[in-house]
Amino acid sequence: MLTAVRGALAFLTRLPVGGGEAGWDAFRTTPAAFVVAGYVVGGLAALPLLVPVPVSTAAALYLATLYLVTGVTHVDGLADCGDAAAAHGIDDRRSALKDSRTGVGGVLVVGLGLLALAFGALGVAGAGPRVAARLVLAAEVSAKAGMATLAALGTPGHEGLGSAVVGEAEAAGLLPVVAAVVPAALLAPPGSTPALVVALAAGPAVSLLVGRWATNHLGGVTGDALGAANELARVVALHVGVVAWTLW
Repeated sequence: MLTAVRGALAFLTRLPVGGGEAGWDAFRTTPAAFVVAGYVVGGLAALPLLVPVPVSTAAALYLATLYLVTGVTHVDGLADCGDAAAAHGIDDRRSALKDSRTGVGGVLVVGLGLLALAFGALGVAGAGPRVAARLVLAAEVSAKAGMATLAALGTPGHEGLGSAVVGEAEAAGLLPVVAAVVPAALLAPPGSTPALVVALAAGPAVSLLVGRWATNHLGGVTGDALGAANELARVVALHVGVVAWTLW
């Protein structure tokens, strides 16, 4: 598992963890490694929310820390999927995925995604440091659980990075994923358990929807679809977590 986690961190972040070929091979067949990496990313991204600064500053620092840790690979996947969604026909959509230029569809989707994430961060930061940090952690774990779900249950698309990850693990490999997610729910401060549970459930749900879209429109789950699922799942998990915390 340790080797698989190193591979996951090398694949999902910019952290200098090494990993190499052994880590990559172990990661591809260990979906739970996605979730463990989510704890690392979420924990680092949540640190600014514990600093006694204005809510808007904490939200901005969260965004900056998040993308310093993860880089822009997954955002690029979201942009490519946005361009593909704007194209007509599976061949044009696949061409859009491979085009290094970003079109109007990609700009629109990334812009809306970052705006939604920023508003979600503002809402989370307003919940107070203890709740905010745990919601951010839950959202990241949820997003990575979504990626793991998609990798285990999805059908690989065209040959590439996605096909090297998707379908490499059996559906039974999701049992350790569920077990790895449970501690994030147990970290809930009094009164915030429903918010964390809803946030943790959002990632897999969003990722399965992205997977269905990718299968129907791209011919399978690609690396870009995995990246898009991660970005969208994080946004939705943050927002539903804040809504649940506010209402309950």
